[in-house]
Amino acid sequence: MHERERWNIILSKLRERGIVRVSDLAALTGASVASLRRDLAKLEDTGQLRRVHGGAERAEVSGQNELTATSFGTSQTMNAAAKRAVALRAADLCEDGDSIILNAGSTTWFLAQYLRMHRMQVLTNSFPIAQELIANSANRVVLPGGELYREPGIILSPFDEDAIQHFAASKMFMSCFAITPLGVIESDPLIARAEAKLLTRTEKLIVVVDGSKFEPRGNMVVCPLSRVSTVVTDTGAPPHMVDHLRSVGVEVLIVDPKEVKVLSAA
Repeated sequence: MHERERWNIILSKLRERGIVRVSDLAALTGASVASLRRDLAKLEDTGQLRRVHGGAERAEVSGQNELTATSFGTSQTMNAAAKRAVALRAADLCEDGDSIILNAGSTTWFLAQYLRMHRMQVLTNSFPIAQELIANSANRVVLPGGELYREPGIILSPFDEDAIQHFAASKMFMSCFAITPLGVIESDPLIARAEAKLLTRTEKLIVVVDGSKFEPRGNMVVCPLSRVSTVVTDTGAPPHMVDHLRSVGVEVLIVDPKEVKVLSAA
């Protein structure tokens, strides 16, 4: 992983949590502790963070109106093998003629890659997903109106009435910031509101998440677990959460990234 990619991950994690540990960054990036300490020193020199013992904390920045979402490019690089395996398994749940919803996220973007041979109607609030489907598939693509937030690639509308009100989907595939006993969690109220709107257009919700998403974080509940039909995840999912999901009636499909041969669709 290149230095700039590591920097993107470090800054994204700081936006999410406010503080990060070097040990956590090493697990995320695969880089050595020494390399990461040099990264933190350079980012501190440019005023983008403050080093603390064992890690770094977010530098105070006066109020820009930004989403607290990880940038799309950074999300693509994190746990990519697990996300691809989850996406490939989720693609098996799609059939030609379906009308589906894909929310904005890196796992759903990988899923879009595996839908190239399908012929469906797809509603998405993700500009990168729309680009992928338009350029490389025969699927019909529906976009909501609204403003494009460039870093996460999300289209958000301030209005309750927009194009999605006339769309009926057989299923929605949702990636998210986290999934906990409280439900599906997001980090930003605008994103949570947009996903709640999308949920009104479908009966069946399929959550696609890699095993790292079961860590309690975020503070905006999009929906309770009772609204979730299926969770597609990988073997990194905590067993106690898998058991809990099944105990409340959620179907859980688990893939092992090491046993799934996932070819790049690019």
